Amino acid sequence: MIIDCHGHYTTAPAALQLFRDAQLAAFKSGVAGNTGPVDISDDQIRTSLENAQLKLQRERGTDLTVFSPRASAMGHHLGDERVSQGWTRLCNDLIARVVGLYPDNFIGVCQLPQSPGVPAANSAAELERCVRELGFIGCNLNPDPSGGHWTSPPLTDRHWYPLYEKMVELDVPAMVHVSASCNANFHATGAHYINADTTAFMQFITSDLFRDFPTLRMIIPHGGGAVPYHYGRYRGLAQDLKRPPLQESVLRNVYFDTCVYHQAGIDLLARVIPIENILFGSEMVGAVRGIDPTTGHYYDDTRRYVDALSISDSDRQRIYSGNARRVFPRLDARLKARGVTA
Repeated sequence: MIIDCHGHYTTAPAALQLFRDAQLAAFKSGVAGNTGPVDISDDQIRTSLENAQLKLQRERGTDLTVFSPRASAMGHHLGDERVSQGWTRLCNDLIARVVGLYPDNFIGVCQLPQSPGVPAANSAAELERCVRELGFIGCNLNPDPSGGHWTSPPLTDRHWYPLYEKMVELDVPAMVHVSASCNANFHATGAHYINADTTAFMQFITSDLFRDFPTLRMIIPHGGGAVPYHYGRYRGLAQDLKRPPLQESVLRNVYFDTCVYHQAGIDLLARVIPIENILFGSEMVGAVRGIDPTTGHYYDDTRRYVDALSISDSDRQRIYSGNARRVFPRLDARLKARGVTA
């Protein structure tokens, strides 16, 4: 079985964005605006997926995608907390409809109703609703709701602890994933995303977060940003800062996906990061949608890269499914209930 741990609903019907545009226009005008639901039919959902994510699943031979709202559209820096709550609930409910239509292909992960300056604790209720009522198995956690200005405390600050307590209670992981950038210095998918991935790892190194939450699990996407390439730097910094070795202080709780779009990058990831810390991911249809002229294949067809790794079949299977089932216990339980053991 191949589980893709990183998928977003980037092909949602146009009515969703029309709602968002109207919601933000109403906020700017000082009126309440519509809170939903959006008029999207099941057939519109099917059409949006059949020619995109589902088509690519079948062509590339993957089985199940951990699916969440479009990351760049979370837009936590837009509007206020009330706006974010309404938008988040609507997006999460749409993911639940996708899963209901295609339970063998998708399983839900939620967006959180974050907003700059708002306590992280305020996102716990939506996380609990999505897990307990919608059957979701995790969340996307934005370390920078300001959209590129980094006004929130580090992920290791006690500001975040109430949300972590809820994650531990529900036994769900978070993928550390920023949204759009409103800072002209940082291109969203080319800089802001990678900055955030790298920043999160360094924050984890310099803290005792995982002593306080030994069962908390974090996934750093996009192959961990700059971390694998500069792994010696981070090992050395931990040593200079009198921190424990990374295997003890970070890697028991932090995982990386394979959203790296060239073979050399995946080769490096698998050489530097322990196999038990790598989860298969593609982020299709996402940030990079074109065909690599040097290979003739889509950049985000990451299965090709993992298949080409010089590793054992058992290690490859850990990347493809075993590690995801360990990091997402609710996914593992769901699969076991269906009789899927491998």
